[in-house]
Order: sequence, then C-alpha cells, then structure tokens
Amino acid sequence: MEGVNFEQAIELLTAHVKEISDTEEISLIESIGRVAAENYFATFDNPPFDRSPLDGYALKSSDTKAPIKLKVIGEECAGDFFAGEIKSGEALRIMTGAAMPKGSDCVIRQEDTTQDGENIFVNQKLNHHENYCFAGEDVKRGALLVAKDTKLTAAHIAVLASQGVAKVKVYRRPKIAVAATGDELIQPGEKISAGKIYNSNIYLLSARLIEMGFAPKILYNLPDNADACADKIFALRSEIDLLITTGGVSVGKKDIMHDVVKKIGERIFWRVLMKPGAPVIGWTCGNFLGVALSGNPFAAYATFELLTRPVLAKITRRADILYKRSRGVLVDDFPKKSFGRRFIRAKFDGEKIFLPRRHESGSLYSAVDCNALVDIPAGSDKLSAGEEVEIILL
Repeated sequence: MEGVNFEQAIELLTAHVKEISDTEEISLIESIGRVAAENYFATFDNPPFDRSPLDGYALKSSDTKAPIKLKVIGEECAGDFFAGEIKSGEALRIMTGAAMPKGSDCVIRQEDTTQDGENIFVNQKLNHHENYCFAGEDVKRGALLVAKDTKLTAAHIAVLASQGVAKVKVYRRPKIAVAATGDELIQPGEKISAGKIYNSNIYLLSARLIEMGFAPKILYNLPDNADACADKIFALRSEIDLLITTGGVSVGKKDIMHDVVKKIGERIFWRVLMKPGAPVIGWTCGNFLGVALSGNPFAAYATFELLTRPVLAKITRRADILYKRSRGVLVDDFPKKSFGRRFIRAKFDGEKIFLPRRHESGSLYSAVDCNALVDIPAGSDKLSAGEEVEIILL
C-alpha cells in the first residue's frame, strides 16, 4: 500500500504488533518505570497496629476532664513494644510511630505538658482517639495496591515496600534496535572529512528511547548496500521486536531500504501523506516490525514522535507514552500554505505557541526548545498570529 494518511499509518503499524506478554521477576527498586504483570493486594493492614502520630504521652482521655498530674510509667520508641497497660492516673512517654499501649486512647503532645520528675501535668481536655492513628488507616488488608498493567512509579514502589514486597513481576522490556543508513555518516569523535557528516539521528532516536525508559540496541550505521544491509538486519530477526531506521527511504540511488524490505520482509506501506518525513516505510520481518524513517534530522524526529510512540505504547501497555493533544494561540505567523497535512515544530507555554524561524526538515537546532507540533490540516491557508490551532504535545 502506498500513500496512506497519518491516521491510517498509525492503525497499520499498531495492527502489526502485539502487547508483550513475556514476564520477568525483578527486585522492587529495579521495577521503577516498568509495567506490573499482575495485581498486587495488601496482605495485612497498614499500619499493622494502632500507633502514635507524634511525640508525647499516651493516656486515658477520661483522665483529662480537669487539670491532672499523671505518673509516667515508662517509655516506648518506634520499634519497641510496651507490654503493660495504662491505668487511670498513668501515662506512657511515646514517640512517633510507636504502638499505642493497651488502656490508652489518646496522645498529648510533649510540649503541651509540664514535667515534674516522674510525673507530668496535663491542663487541657483531650477527646477519645485524639492524636491517634488506627491500624489499617492507610491500607486495609485485601486492598488492591497496584493493578496489573500499571506503570510503576516511586509511590507504587513505596506502597509495595510497606507491604514487604521484595520482588515484582513485570513485563519484559521491548527489544528495540536503532540504526541509520548512509555512507556519509561518521560517529562523534571521528575526524570529519569532505562529504561526511556526524550521525546525529542515531543519537537523537536512541536518547529519546532512553528518556522513555527503554534500552535500545544501537547499531549505528548499516552498510549502504542492500544485500549487506539485509543480511545484517536478517541476523537480528529473532532478537528484536522493533527496528527503527533512518535514511534510505526515498527515491535516490542510495535509498536502499526498499530493496532491503523486498529481500527479507514484507512492506506494509510506503509514504505517509504528511510533511515532514513523508517517505516512511512500514514493514515486517519475521516477528519484528520495522519503521524506516527519513534521514533528514527533523523529519526523523517528527515521524518518530508521531508514528512510533503509538507502537511503543501498545506493545508496552504504557498509555503515558502516547502524546496528548491541546490547543493554543499562535504568537508568530506561518506564511506557507499547507496543501497536504503538515506538522510544524513549536514551543508551547500552556497558552501561547511560539514558532521558530526555520522549519526545514534538515534543520535540527530549532528542535532544541520544541515541545509541541502544530497539526495543520491539508488544504490550510497560511497561519497568522492570534489564531487558535491544535497541537500535539511531545
């Protein structure tokens, strides 16, 4: 299929991938950012006992109807356990988090008492269960702590830790490979020479994947020869779920990805009716999906954001990867007519949309402050400052 529209391209790509079902059990701290592969329920009340919320004295509220002197019969810190019972006329010095002793029903703050040797003076009325935390006040036994398919945050980790969970079952990370084609490409650190350019695309896409919590296999440059390139990719067919490449997708002499796909895979579509980055190839080889993007830096960036994020969201069950849409008001003009669907880079401050001077597909620097793409429908006239437009947040 050739010349699909933007939405069709997403539908076709996501239709050719499945949610990852393989799981692994890892340590609790390693599970941050991963997706839970099962439900986790509380196995006990938390806190597991009635406790004091502050440093003070545990006593009977019935003793505080009038100013009274109470005998301090002991002390309990968090982690200790007082086995005795508080009787009328008695108090126990208690620290924050310590278990409430039998016979007590409230706590008075230490600074609200006056000490006199082994006694304290209480000059205020306390209510039943004042300054008192109940067992299970935070979580009741049997409560659902983390639902299956939830991306684990620091708060989830803390809640699981509070229940003594040491290992978590999560879905394995997707196996993603990233590569670029082009004999003109060299790596940072190498000496540049006439006709050569540094391979920024591979760093852009790999860094973006790492920002999202993935660990991509970075292949750097693929040979600019269809047979050699196909052999190298084919050797990886059982090791990856997704291959993202840049370059080699248009109609030039060295645009080898068309032949690579013919040799080892099956094409889903070529060209997306959008700008920038129209000559995208969606394809499959064995069990992996290939997304071959333009070699122009910003075109590669934009199409990665627009087309591969829905794929990543599906296979990982992570809705947070999907971009969100919003609306804002342009501060700057965009003087070009858009005969086809167009996405232009922008900076969005929550209300206003600022456009850079340059919008060429090969211009990379103007993407540094870009956090949104203005979605311009096909057949649109030029855009003017003050106009409200729809944007995709990156």
